[in-house]
Amino acid sequence: MTICTLILALVLSYTSCYSQDRKRGKASRVGGPCEGCEAIYEYGGRRLAAIDTLPGFRENEPKIKVTGTVFRKDGKTPAENVIVYIYHTDRQGIYPTRGNETGWDKRHGFIRGWITTGKDGKYTFYTFRPAAYPSGVEPEHIHILVKEPDRNEYYLDEYVFDDDPLLNGKERKMLENRGGSGIVRPIAEKGMLTVKRDIILGLNIPDYE
Repeated sequence: MTICTLILALVLSYTSCYSQDRKRGKASRVGGPCEGCEAIYEYGGRRLAAIDTLPGFRENEPKIKVTGTVFRKDGKTPAENVIVYIYHTDRQGIYPTRGNETGWDKRHGFIRGWITTGKDGKYTFYTFRPAAYPSGVEPEHIHILVKEPDRNEYYLDEYVFDDDPLLNGKERKMLENRGGSGIVRPIAEKGMLTVKRDIILGLNIPDYE
């Protein structure tokens, strides 16, 4: 391969990648490295709504409603058409699989869900409270990723529970508050726990203009 041919190949490769990135809002990347963020696109062809129910909700206790409002960076304006993706462990503290996984569900398991916000920015997930990892060294948590219409996907601070004894002072100090605090306080309502977390896009997110 000549030098000219090599340069042409590199230019074409860059152009192709740039074009694909623009389609997914990645022309200007924000949020830093994010292993597994591609999972936010794995909802398939189904139409997303502002409410989703995760697998295992009916079979497991305690049931939990995860809800809130997604705001733009000003913290006041509701953000529309934002995809929110969450996943978490089962009641044994593992990410369960069925054996036919093909994407990031090999790592994230099948207890996961997606919504897209409406004009009011609100979102709701019905799921159950996850267990801590069997090692017992990390608090119970729910992972969360977001995708804005004009930006690439990025992760936020995990949901962690204020009443979790594993959420000690050291763990609290390590939180980055990406998108705002992920510490939620479970409240018993209508036969299940409810946790509310409002999200501010871009807050404490690297390279976010």
